[in-house]
Amino acid sequence: MKFAQTTLALALAAALVSGCYVVPVRGTDGNVVYQPYVLPPPGSPMPGPSVGAMPQVLSAKLYPANDLATPTGVVTGTVTNMMTGKGQFQVNYLGEVLTGEATRVSNDQRRGVASAFSPRGTYMSCEYQMSTPYQGAGTCTFSNGAKYQLHVGGN
Repeated sequence: MKFAQTTLALALAAALVSGCYVVPVRGTDGNVVYQPYVLPPPGSPMPGPSVGAMPQVLSAKLYPANDLATPTGVVTGTVTNMMTGKGQFQVNYLGEVLTGEATRVSNDQRRGVASAFSPRGTYMSCEYQMSTPYQGAGTCTFSNGAKYQLHVGGN
């Protein structure tokens, strides 16, 4: 009887310690994807950012770079770095919300292009270079000819 109680207690303890959480993350299409996250065994180190890095939302600031851009002042938005070479881009420009994506250029971990579009037809395109996964700079041009210097991250 004592053996059965000990076995049951050990099995219960093992089940409690070797947990598995379901963690929601955003897929590349923006929808929530639920993925299991298995806890490491007790006493082992937690995984670092290189193991399944989570998406990071970064600020984006666009500073006027020509006379067409000057009246708007600084334009703000966000870039969600999915840590996969892709990102989601959103900016509010002259009362319109432009959404799109950012993608790394082939064979270059730092350079990329971003494009965004609004339902009313305004569009923009950017070229940028990331100095880290959390900070970068580049240039953006809007469909009306306005040009901006882009600063990503660094809040």
